[in-house]
Amino acid sequence: MKYTTLPKTNVKISTVCLGTMTFGNQNTEQEAHSQLDYAVERGINFIDTAEMYPIGGNEHIFGSTERHIGSWLHKIGKTEREKLVVATKIAGPNRGMEYIRKPLDFSKKSITEAVELSLKNLQTDYIDLYQMHWPERVMNMFQKRGLQEIDASWQYSFLEILHVFDGLIKEGKIKHIGVSNENPYGVMRYLMESEKHNLPRIVSIQNPYSLLNRLYEVGLSEITLREDVGLLAYSPLGFGFLTGKYLDGIQPEYRMAMFPNFKRYTNENCYKATQLYKELAEANNLTLTQMAMAYVNQQDFVTSTIIGATTLGQLEENINAFNTSLSEELCSEIEKIQELIPNPAP
Repeated sequence: MKYTTLPKTNVKISTVCLGTMTFGNQNTEQEAHSQLDYAVERGINFIDTAEMYPIGGNEHIFGSTERHIGSWLHKIGKTEREKLVVATKIAGPNRGMEYIRKPLDFSKKSITEAVELSLKNLQTDYIDLYQMHWPERVMNMFQKRGLQEIDASWQYSFLEILHVFDGLIKEGKIKHIGVSNENPYGVMRYLMESEKHNLPRIVSIQNPYSLLNRLYEVGLSEITLREDVGLLAYSPLGFGFLTGKYLDGIQPEYRMAMFPNFKRYTNENCYKATQLYKELAEANNLTLTQMAMAYVNQQDFVTSTIIGATTLGQLEENINAFNTSLSEELCSEIEKIQELIPNPAP
């Protein structure tokens, strides 16, 4: 396992991060513990979760992912917990998730309540990295290519949010902060306000990045490289699409069948691009999973790649894929497919 540090910190993290959004829905507590044990055995020390998980959650199971991680942290003990970097996220506005709290916003009250609940669920005294799962303001994300409405009044909230996080850091409840599903404007505003007012600085951004979605390269990659904000790349396999299994149809047990709202991956261009990438991988004696993971891992702006699995076999394959290195020639062929079918899953 290779390691790096969260930018602007001395926090050592593995370049592979264990994603946990299936814990509590697709995976039982025992299965979650087995995945966590195996990940640590393989050298992973970085675990990412969110208050809203598991994915596909509802008022009955939300928070169970954190609770499953919490029972595991309790089991391994404080000394082993301190060797780990645990990240979680506060949910942003979503009319379908008001069972989490009302209102779902980034007010001082909401952030404080969210942190306290996550600390309780995770059975820990502190959170190493606390992230905003998606922005509170209206923006183009999750299948939106453009943006017509801009909430100008929200511009003052960046500073207010940083003040709240400053207080929580001083209390020792969180160590560092990051954003997720953010755009170039949001990243720069947070950095600007931090520098101007001597407030905590965002150290990471958790955004999607894969062969099917390279929009991060448009604007964000240069900003985060130059400003030293680490990308925690999620969905490196495009919600499982880049395993190639969906090319033969969506089976009832597949994640895409269980969560049909993720339509960004089920358009015609996604199928076409995935088929081309699969053929390219096989021509180079690689699995599509190996090529897709290795491509993400090789990018200079990627600090750590978040992987997830529903079985230990999948988790093993995903971790092993990071031992693969792609040649310049193969990367050139990947670029040809990107030019032909650019970013089919925004």
